[in-house]
Amino acid sequence: MEGVLYKWTNYISGWQPRWFVLAGGTLSYYDSQEDAWKGCKGSIKISVCEIQVHPSDFTRVDLTIPGEQYFYLRAINAAERQKWLVALGTAKACLTDNRTKREKELQENTETLKTKMCELRLYCDLLLEQVNKLKEDPLGEGAAGSAETGDDTGTLVKSTCTTFLKTLEECMQIASRTFSPDLLSHSPPGSPPVAAVKPQKIKPLNQKSPYSEEKQRGSVNNSSRASAQECVESGPEQEPPSPPPENTSTGNSLVEQENKDIAEVQDVLQSSTQDPAEDEHPREEAGEAAHSDEVDHAQEEVLSSSRQSKEQQASDQNKAVPEANELESQGKQEEDQVETFFSSMSHRFSDIRLEDGKGIPTLAFLDSCYAIVPVLDKLGPTVFAPVKIDFVGNIKKVQQKLLSDPGAFPTLQSIVLHEVEMEVAQVRNSATEALLWLKRGLKFLKEFLSEVNAGEQDIHAALNNAYGKTLRQYHGWVVRGVFALALRAAPSYSGFMAALVSHEGDELKEGFTTGMQRDLAIYLPAMEKQLAILDALYEEYGLESDEVV
Repeated sequence: MEGVLYKWTNYISGWQPRWFVLAGGTLSYYDSQEDAWKGCKGSIKISVCEIQVHPSDFTRVDLTIPGEQYFYLRAINAAERQKWLVALGTAKACLTDNRTKREKELQENTETLKTKMCELRLYCDLLLEQVNKLKEDPLGEGAAGSAETGDDTGTLVKSTCTTFLKTLEECMQIASRTFSPDLLSHSPPGSPPVAAVKPQKIKPLNQKSPYSEEKQRGSVNNSSRASAQECVESGPEQEPPSPPPENTSTGNSLVEQENKDIAEVQDVLQSSTQDPAEDEHPREEAGEAAHSDEVDHAQEEVLSSSRQSKEQQASDQNKAVPEANELESQGKQEEDQVETFFSSMSHRFSDIRLEDGKGIPTLAFLDSCYAIVPVLDKLGPTVFAPVKIDFVGNIKKVQQKLLSDPGAFPTLQSIVLHEVEMEVAQVRNSATEALLWLKRGLKFLKEFLSEVNAGEQDIHAALNNAYGKTLRQYHGWVVRGVFALALRAAPSYSGFMAALVSHEGDELKEGFTTGMQRDLAIYLPAMEKQLAILDALYEEYGLESDEVV
């Protein structure tokens, strides 16, 4: 449904007409129907808002999300308001009742998981009590019956431990059923696509350059023509010899080529020294002798020219080899530059440009957070499902705050300062609290990736060290136990590395490790800088919390 409604703006402008559109469970408004192409001025989700009818104004309807959004609207008349109420109520009812079987199972499993968590806490308290009892009455001391008492206490501790581990295993099974692989493998927005493989550009060494071959042919042909021309000049009025064939092979040896040139010169000499039989004058014999000397000199020049051409050919080939080597080296270098998960991400912390006053752009930051979520999938889509869901849930809370008024919250600092002024910053489920846990999760991922980049090949140890430095102090006994079980299912180093490539098999290439270190050296410092800015903000306003969950 769409149409004109009057929206309350402020005490100066009062009620202003706006063009409203109800579609897909969202009510959006524009300045006018003609300006709809410019984009909506604001929107509200019907599924989460309350629809209230004014008790005295029969044209007014209020849409509110407590503590978040308020839409005060007026219709043209009571009949028009009734149409909007029917449309809004129908949309809300459809969205509320449209719960699939999968969603119902999810809720049931969540309740079961909460029950099991309570049992775990009970067993944990019982186990602590039994351990303290063992400390107060150590084995081997006291009367003869102390050994039997110690055995009984040890049996109780063993039984409690077995029950605790069994319940913990049941929790993980429920989590595996609840968070199916289809749900876990669903990539959030901003996940990096698989990059295409670059074609190889290596030029084989045994491939001759067409330009080089042409140059070699031209050198041989020119030298042969020059030799023939010298022979013609030494014997005037003689018929010039035929030029050598254009397809002379450049692969013949020097000796074979010289023999061919000598044969050609001899043919020229024979044709040039043939005089008429009737001419027997002594002066002509002397001329023939002088002419014979000139021909010998021409023959030597032809042979010298042929040698020079062959030397030039060998020199050109030697020059061609470095060029081929250079092309091969360049092609190998391009081939060794392997793309990794962090170089092919669509949004990265290293791409974020801070605004004036170190302001962190909200949308760019959230997109970068979405883009790093697949790292949790690569660590284990089932066992890390609770961590991933909590991580994504915090992103969505901050995103919901941004969508409530995009123009008012361009940076993360603006969101926090707004909630500080409204005195809701430390209220549960506020955007400030969500951002607090979001930055803690990012610190965990940063510490883990730093451990791996520093050379730690034990993924379990890297995760354990990162957890101890960041999240452990905020977790209670039960959460620590669940996290410890998740760490046991961490993949091997080779398996984790294989998941961080854009194309299967790239992790086996020589350039993969170098590429990973190069990408993380750019990604991690930018991530650390933005987290440090948020830490300073939370410290300044006293928003850090030591609450244990």
